[in-house]
Amino acid sequence: MTTQHATQVVLASRPTTPRASLDNFRVETVPMPVPEAGQVLLRVDTLSLDPYMRGRMNDSKSYAKPAEVGQPMPGESVATVLESQAANLRPGDVVLAQAGWRSHAALPAAGLRKLSLDGLQASAYLGVLGMPGFTAWSGLEVIGKPKAGETLVVGAATGPVGSLVGQLAKQAGLRAVGIAGGPKKCAYLLDELGFSAAIDHRSPEFAQQLQAACPDGIDIYFENIGGAVWNAVLPLLNQYARVPVCGLMAQQSGKLEHDTSTDHLAVTMRAVLTRSLQIRGFINYEFTEQYFDTFQHDVSALLRAGKIKHQEDVTAGLENAPQAFLNMLDGINFGKVLVQVATDRDISRQT
Repeated sequence: MTTQHATQVVLASRPTTPRASLDNFRVETVPMPVPEAGQVLLRVDTLSLDPYMRGRMNDSKSYAKPAEVGQPMPGESVATVLESQAANLRPGDVVLAQAGWRSHAALPAAGLRKLSLDGLQASAYLGVLGMPGFTAWSGLEVIGKPKAGETLVVGAATGPVGSLVGQLAKQAGLRAVGIAGGPKKCAYLLDELGFSAAIDHRSPEFAQQLQAACPDGIDIYFENIGGAVWNAVLPLLNQYARVPVCGLMAQQSGKLEHDTSTDHLAVTMRAVLTRSLQIRGFINYEFTEQYFDTFQHDVSALLRAGKIKHQEDVTAGLENAPQAFLNMLDGINFGKVLVQVATDRDISRQT
């Protein structure tokens, strides 16, 4: 191996407003890590960028501990083993790893999952077959409890979670209505993914258009956005509607489009009571032990059969990860946001 240094992106400072900035990140060059007994040296090939990372930038109590200032941002990657001090992994093996925003990492082999690709692209395990995919599947199946003939609405519908939610709903015989930002994304939902309707949340007539698209009301609303979108959905929820709460990107990014007030709790709670709504927040790992194997079996079969489509939005270069991350929070991306960390040159000189 000729490379003597690694690259990492650290949290330089915590955001002081809901909208993070490039100043909150710093790109560093560090010595190449050396694996100890039981560890492997990994070359990070592809890094996943996900909305939850914005919450990790804050020093506040949550379901996971915050990222540390001066340390690499957290994140999951597909990586290749370069050196191994562990019996169960060899150089050339491809693994899923919590390597963070780094080009290389020395990690315990016990915490890695070796991938058997079987004709599937490795990056799928960061999206449709990984954490986002399982979030979609578990929220829909365990909380949404879909029934044929019902109407499902999903926010951020072209993202890795929302797009799979809608496609799984269609497979189960539901009417899927997607909410997305802009005509291009709405056209993708209709023309490529087969949604029954697609509504642009940037339209001034968004609430009226959503109502027209759901003449029989909404039975399942898969919440990814919050803010003004929730305000438009709430009046349309049917008796006994289910609301899996996966994310609140409007609050995370600081963008509350068309939202002129801040307190909707009283109206929401009244609807919960009078319409017997089930609103359930969840983190996907709550369901991992019981359902993850079923998810991967079912969705990989649909993927191989061509019944599920997924879109990737790939940025080249680890140094460009901060801007790609901010673009994702602003809804500029189209599909699962990935960073291609290893270049062809990296691969050729390290194999």
